[in-house]
Amino acid sequence: MKIFEANINRQVLDFFDENLKEDISFEESNQKIYKAFGIIDFFDTNEELKTLKDIISIAYNSVEEPDRAEYGDFQTNHDLANKVILHLASKNIAPEIIVEPTCGKGNFIIAALQNFKKLENIFGVEIYKPYVWETKFNIIDFFLANPNVNKPEISIVHCNVFDFDFKQIAKQYSTKNILLIGNPPWVTNSKLGSLESTNLPKKTNFKNHSGLDAMTGKGNFDIAEFITLSMIKTFQNMNGYLLFLVKNSVIKNIIFDQNRNQYKIASIEKQCIDSKKEFNVSVEAALFYCKLNSKPAFDCNEYDFYNNENSYLKFGWVADKFVSNIDSYSHTKQIDGDCPFIWRQGLKHDCSSVMELEKVGDNNLHGNYVNGLNEEVILEEGLVYGILKSSDLKNTVINQTRKFTIVTQMKVGQETTYIKTEYPETYKYLKAHQANFNARKSSIYINKPMYSIFGIGDYSFKPFKVAISGLYKTFHFTLILPQDNKPVMLDDTCYLVGFDKVEFAVYSLILLNSTTAMNFLKSITFSDAKRTFTKDVLMRIDLLELAQSINRAGLQAELDILNKKYNLNLTLNLWKSFIKEMEPVNNGQMEIFA
Repeated sequence: MKIFEANINRQVLDFFDENLKEDISFEESNQKIYKAFGIIDFFDTNEELKTLKDIISIAYNSVEEPDRAEYGDFQTNHDLANKVILHLASKNIAPEIIVEPTCGKGNFIIAALQNFKKLENIFGVEIYKPYVWETKFNIIDFFLANPNVNKPEISIVHCNVFDFDFKQIAKQYSTKNILLIGNPPWVTNSKLGSLESTNLPKKTNFKNHSGLDAMTGKGNFDIAEFITLSMIKTFQNMNGYLLFLVKNSVIKNIIFDQNRNQYKIASIEKQCIDSKKEFNVSVEAALFYCKLNSKPAFDCNEYDFYNNENSYLKFGWVADKFVSNIDSYSHTKQIDGDCPFIWRQGLKHDCSSVMELEKVGDNNLHGNYVNGLNEEVILEEGLVYGILKSSDLKNTVINQTRKFTIVTQMKVGQETTYIKTEYPETYKYLKAHQANFNARKSSIYINKPMYSIFGIGDYSFKPFKVAISGLYKTFHFTLILPQDNKPVMLDDTCYLVGFDKVEFAVYSLILLNSTTAMNFLKSITFSDAKRTFTKDVLMRIDLLELAQSINRAGLQAELDILNKKYNLNLTLNLWKSFIKEMEPVNNGQMEIFA
């Protein structure tokens, strides 16, 4: 049965039926429940009491619980909650105060009541009112079944977590041992905003991103991350522990930002769980655990929650470097520095149905293409270039593309009015699809020339490129050669370096695909990241250091393999020139690669 859209079982229903008689007042009802179960202000208003009395007299309630998964609301099941509490108890953790900022249906609270014997106060906050009721009902049900257990004072508050004053708890109970526990929403601020949720923090750039970063995605953060950091900041000076169930990315971000925040947390652990088994969702998640009021730590041990004997690995900060595997990083850390090249992201247009084309008919007949709208198109060749996506970067060397794209600018912000006179067929085609360009949602196109693209510059038109997919978890670099005497483009899921000399591109390819480079990348990248490789990661590869340490015979052997397989016919005659080009000028990357 449901009351206030919350599940209630027969035992709790019988208690209310017996104790909340028709003539009992609002104050008397709250006092009776507090005396019996320790729950403060069970009813917020007299209207709630009256409604409950009315509903009790009805044998059936047809209100169905809505699906709140879209809000990142994945309720911790009874079994997992109990295992988590037992795990904490096995560490001899015995809190006096428990705070759960998004308590949901109260399964962590029930498990804590069952296993922690020294509890004095419990504070639960929940924005979804049916869950508030269900938590209260579940607490009563627990005490009715276990009348002799310790009954702490319990406050379950219906409130937006971002409006609740947790600082008052920290101030009032500063000398107590605290446990912060919970499963905050697995959703980003932009997602909740699109759902018109009110459960959002006040608008703030809490990570202090630059304006461009905030516009292009870095300003989008996980709600659980915000809540976790808020709890740490508020309670870091109290003795106790924190354990939150969050996405893996949240844990990584917290450890990364710890170098700047230096919160008083230590003994940090990431306990990996099976999200598919526990929540039936394909999201990488884990328990984030730390000890409060400690000398700041900057690394995290990773474990399997179900088999906690051995650590998978340790990740975090080594001096001023953030790495995914501290042990393996030690073997290749000598090449962790500054790349002498500028790694770039491929071009971005957000209009693939119009801008991306495939050749049709006779491949020798220039200008015949079909777009993503299945329209046959005839264009001048001047602005049409082959383009590769992440899924295309499978081979070591590529000189043919399956797709083409229209490149309207040679640099960001360039005027595009020239297209009308120099490429009338292309202009006519673009103009006919004006609505598609107008529908582009990203703010980066606002007040920019018509048909603008991004991720374009001199580097895009270098004839030879070395590239890697940012999306795929393949530790493999690809050499991109010109197609029909024109440079090949890459899309914004790829990262690239452009060269004027094929020899320099091939030398770089050999270095980047070396065992040392691969092991280094594996030690600083995270397998569950949305993008395994980013510009920040790639810019850490000090190819000059790697080139100066490489065995010349091994280099020649790799070059011979490439020559034979791809008919390149290259030598090491330009190796010294390559080394010289990589040497820094004025402590910066070489302009030739910019």
